[in-house]
Amino acid sequence: MRKPPRKSERKPLPKQRPPQSNKADAPSQDKMTRFQVDQPSELMKFLLGHVTGKSRNAIKGMLARGQVSVNGKAATRHDHPLQAGDMVALYYGKIVVDFQPVGLQILHEDEAILVIHKEAGLLSIAGGEEKELTAYRQLMEHVRRKNPGGRVFVVHRLDRDTSGLMLFAKTGEAKQALQNAWQEAVLERSYIALVERQVKKTEGTIVSWLKETKTFKMYSSPSPNGGQEAITHYKVLQSSNDYSLLEVHLETGRKNQIRVHMQDIGHPIVGDKKYGSRLNPIGRLGLHARVLEFIHPETGETMRFETPIPVKFLRVFGQPDARS
Repeated sequence: MRKPPRKSERKPLPKQRPPQSNKADAPSQDKMTRFQVDQPSELMKFLLGHVTGKSRNAIKGMLARGQVSVNGKAATRHDHPLQAGDMVALYYGKIVVDFQPVGLQILHEDEAILVIHKEAGLLSIAGGEEKELTAYRQLMEHVRRKNPGGRVFVVHRLDRDTSGLMLFAKTGEAKQALQNAWQEAVLERSYIALVERQVKKTEGTIVSWLKETKTFKMYSSPSPNGGQEAITHYKVLQSSNDYSLLEVHLETGRKNQIRVHMQDIGHPIVGDKKYGSRLNPIGRLGLHARVLEFIHPETGETMRFETPIPVKFLRVFGQPDARS
């Protein structure tokens, strides 16, 4: 039977180091308040019972900013479990947290460009007044930590549910150079698509003209219809009766181009209800930007980036451990 809670007293404790996780410039010891835990509890509950002069929201803010530690390690979860004897510390000075992006990985960065791997589910850039977490917002925060006047410019986009490689510019000049000569600057841009059913023709080219409806859905026409010409090349890498894995090369880069063209040939991308899919064995859209090769806008160097085929795409063919 648990003992009834009893009010803890602040106790003088040995000097404690600042959190040892990802804090770049922890504050000095004189900006620290320390408590010792008397009985099991959750961190937020403990703090509310021991910290005076601060509202619940203020304490939440301290947790989010990494200003609370348990046994010398930063703790940000409200429900972080505490045990008797644990040491909880609050840091009132400024703590700088290293950039920890959500849903993306920076693969290359220099003075002119950024190349990232974006996970499925992360928006490239928000539209209008949306405040949602995006790749663009996170990269802007990243560059401004090093240079408050730094900028990030969108060069091209990936759909929210498409994973893979993206290129951003860090200067207006680099952005213009890439966008003005995109067809010449991009030497290879290839995707992996997991589509429904077996694609009989092992390789082919799809040509159509794409136009957007008022509901923001792209539709395809076999002849010019006032839309933009779209050219997609594909090659079958693997197939079964139910699914096919395709390598897709873009000759043009229109909105939703691959998704529309896969619907055109009767093999919609899995998980793509918008363009005719009825199956979703992988719990996401079956489209991944695998290869990006381009000429650097400032140095003229050829740069190539390649990522593995997502493991989920291969599991439908009985390859649970395949990586490429």
